[in-house]
Amino acid sequence: MTGDDYGQLIYLGLLGSVLAFWYFVQGRQKLGRTLQQMAAWVLIFLGTLAVIGLWSDIRGTVAPQQTVMAEDGRIALPQAPDGHYYATLEVNGSPIRFMVDTGASGTVLTRRDAERAGLEDDELAFYSEAMTANGMVRTAPVRLDTVALGPFTDERVPAYVNEGEMSQSLLGMSYLQRYGRIEIADGELILER
Repeated sequence: MTGDDYGQLIYLGLLGSVLAFWYFVQGRQKLGRTLQQMAAWVLIFLGTLAVIGLWSDIRGTVAPQQTVMAEDGRIALPQAPDGHYYATLEVNGSPIRFMVDTGASGTVLTRRDAERAGLEDDELAFYSEAMTANGMVRTAPVRLDTVALGPFTDERVPAYVNEGEMSQSLLGMSYLQRYGRIEIADGELILER
């Protein structure tokens, strides 16, 4: 836990104490019923804390995951609740999550993902431009040494690093065209070689 987490925990503890004190003062005559209600609220509070603390585990269990069928040469990406398709690829040995964008001509990394893939920010030359839904952005052309998705590994894959803010790296057609078949059916995006 960070210092901010401890501060928030202390704040919540103080707030809970003040509310509990007020509740006891208001209901002195009905102490038994007050204790029952307080116990119920404590359980609700603890349950909420447990869900918040375990949310990433819960989401990972409930959310559909990409499926690799190596023997068939297929990769099936389930449709996410937001309607998009996401894939986790090993870029230069680091797992990076991409949003699949068949409308994008190139594969574009965020600066943070580029750093995770071993591309140093001070070595990037942002001299090319790309038109996005938010207007023109400067990009740095790069070559990714290795890109792996399931059993498929490609070398020297062209990509771009976006100089601006992006929430998600995009997997565009410069990579997707390496597959012989791209199909969307039954809530899945299927890639085959």
